[in-house]
Amino acid sequence: VRLQASGGGLVQPGGSLRLSCTASGSTLSSYSVAWFRQAPGKEREGVSGIRRRDGATPYAASVKGRFTMSRDRARNTVYLQMNTLKPEDTAVYYCAATSSGIISSSILQPSAYEYWGQGTLVTVSS
Repeated sequence: VRLQASGGGLVQPGGSLRLSCTASGSTLSSYSVAWFRQAPGKEREGVSGIRRRDGATPYAASVKGRFTMSRDRARNTVYLQMNTLKPEDTAVYYCAATSSGIISSSILQPSAYEYWGQGTLVTVSS
């Protein structure tokens, strides 16, 4: 599966963006999919994920209540709706997928995913 992330850009604090991750070469609903982000000088961190088996969708504590991840099977795409953005949300956002089974504690772990998109930059600044 090939993943293409898009939708990043410059937004003011308190604003919103919706990121998209579109798959080609395979049906995305056959995979568990997640969003990660990496800020300059920091490690890559899990933001949210959707587990294929049961649709479990955990969120990182830092984004819970502000971000929503969803899946559109017809468009073979997952989204990350980001509201009430903060400067600390500034990062390159990546989508990732795995065809393997995944346990709850690994949904937001980068090592659990073998397919990665190219990343899209989100900058939150006034």
